[in-house]
Amino acid sequence: MARYRLHCVGASGNSFKVALFLNCAGLDWEPVGVDFAGGETRKPDWRAATNVMGEVPVLEADGRLLSQSGAILLWLVETHGVFAPTREEAFEAMRWLLFDNHKFTSSFAQHRFQRCFMPEPAHPAVLAYLRARTESAFSIVERHLADRDFMLGDRPTIVDFSLLGYLYYPTEETGFDLAAAFPAINAWRRRIAELPGWKPPYEMMPVGNSPPLHLHL
Repeated sequence: MARYRLHCVGASGNSFKVALFLNCAGLDWEPVGVDFAGGETRKPDWRAATNVMGEVPVLEADGRLLSQSGAILLWLVETHGVFAPTREEAFEAMRWLLFDNHKFTSSFAQHRFQRCFMPEPAHPAVLAYLRARTESAFSIVERHLADRDFMLGDRPTIVDFSLLGYLYYPTEETGFDLAAAFPAINAWRRRIAELPGWKPPYEMMPVGNSPPLHLHL
């Protein structure tokens, strides 16, 4: 059995953040499928045994069950020292990790879910609100990346893995043409995709039961 076991589904960008880190860091890991579409994460037994928060990813690590992608990434960095910020970068790293969880990933992931995973079309006002919040957050990162290759400078760190979690899903799912709308973000995600170990989400995590697509176009 692999040292690390990641409970995940292919459609989960938060799971992909951790999977991508593990693979690019060359760590020994394997994906463990979760029946997300079937409601497994909502079941009391699963929550009691795996994650009381009812979410993926969950990383089995050294006899522990770790949840929340940002916290898992920090734990992996502290454990292995790979893709770690320097001491001088620690505050900036935490600032961007919190921004990611509060705004960048949050708005984009919610927009994607409402747009393509809901059985009925989302209200246009809801999609418009989430799209506006996504565009606002993305514009901040777009400006930040205008004069640097990665979020903290000239090399990738956990900050990049965190923010990039949802940026490799197909345009038909997300509704965003990143190459056209955010060229600096698109160039950044292409640089990360050149790292040894990179794979797209559904190939990296070909397990579990993701929600079926409902593209209400």
